[in-house]
Amino acid sequence: MENTAKTLPKVQISKKGEASLREGHPWIYDTEVQPLDGPCKDGSLVEAVSQKGRYLGAGFYNSRSKIRVRIISTNANDRFDRDFFRRRLSHAWEYRKTVMGRDIDCCRLIFGEADYFPGLTVDRFGDILVAQTLSLGIERLKPLLFEELYQLLKEDGQTIRGLYERNDVSIRRLEGMEENKGFFPLPGLPQPDRTETEIVENGIRYRVDFANGQKTGFFLDQKYNRLAAASLAPGKRVLDCFTHTGSFALNAAKAGAAHVHAVDISPEAVELARQNADINGLSDCMSFETANVFDLLSALPNRSYDYIILDPPAFTKSHNTVDAALRGYKQINLRAMKLLPRGGYLATCSCSHFMTEELFCRMLRSAAFDAKVSLRQIEARQQAADHPILWNVPQTNYLKFYLFQVV
Repeated sequence: MENTAKTLPKVQISKKGEASLREGHPWIYDTEVQPLDGPCKDGSLVEAVSQKGRYLGAGFYNSRSKIRVRIISTNANDRFDRDFFRRRLSHAWEYRKTVMGRDIDCCRLIFGEADYFPGLTVDRFGDILVAQTLSLGIERLKPLLFEELYQLLKEDGQTIRGLYERNDVSIRRLEGMEENKGFFPLPGLPQPDRTETEIVENGIRYRVDFANGQKTGFFLDQKYNRLAAASLAPGKRVLDCFTHTGSFALNAAKAGAAHVHAVDISPEAVELARQNADINGLSDCMSFETANVFDLLSALPNRSYDYIILDPPAFTKSHNTVDAALRGYKQINLRAMKLLPRGGYLATCSCSHFMTEELFCRMLRSAAFDAKVSLRQIEARQQAADHPILWNVPQTNYLKFYLFQVV
């Protein structure tokens, strides 16, 4: 792949698509694209031009996707060779070294469009990389990208013993790709014999099942929100809802909570959380339960806990289900507010970009009104800096996290 932008097949973009692109959004939808040089090859690079033939950018084309072109460059002089993509990877790595500091061994290395690699996620769990590829253009380019990323890290003194692909997601089929998972062969490395590893985050050890855990195996975006939540925990009776592998619960226990009860609907997640408590020596002040959080919150007596943490999965993954998601978010937040004593504490969040900050805050106000309480905001936070937010790409701004005192 060594074309310059001006030698690629051309597609013509509608005025609406051009306006969006000029505002900095890298997606051009199917209704906004017309090939000019005959059929374009799916997964290949094309040049996007305006109705008047002016150059707009270059990106990956896919006739099967509603996102017909994913722009990766607006510089007509770029040459899309190995050096180009290595520079992009190097920029992403240098950014993480700057913003993550000592936490560089456990972080998100590539965050899709925010790093100008559309549809690509790469998380680092110590010496294991876990990748997810959701666009056909990146899928075809991944042998080059994965080899260059491995070499880049190796040259910078980082030890990597394997890269595992978590492509077992149905959204790949919308791009014309099959689902799969497994180790990707890296040059000179034998394939690891296990799909579990151990990481340390905020001084807490975790066992990470990167082959079977949710997403890539562990949620790195809440790293510093866990510390913020833990700062309120000393001496408190804490209920951690949707605990997954126990991350918020463990941070609260380590910070000195009187007791932490961790709940999740998945028996496997609860068992892993229990194991994580054991390896951190925190089992004496923790308990675990497999339960539906909605049912549990409805059954608990008021003032059972001083502090409730709500970290649910994304209740909506499309515009079509936002109303139903709002009802779900309100139900758990309303019940939590009623359960807490006056002066109790609430940590609550949403990880869906479709649930905008405006909608989420409106829901919280409505829940507080119905619960007949007031919310005293302690802190409002977002995802960690290894998940950077591009202001011209709203989809990169997805995590809302609030700490309140309920008064």
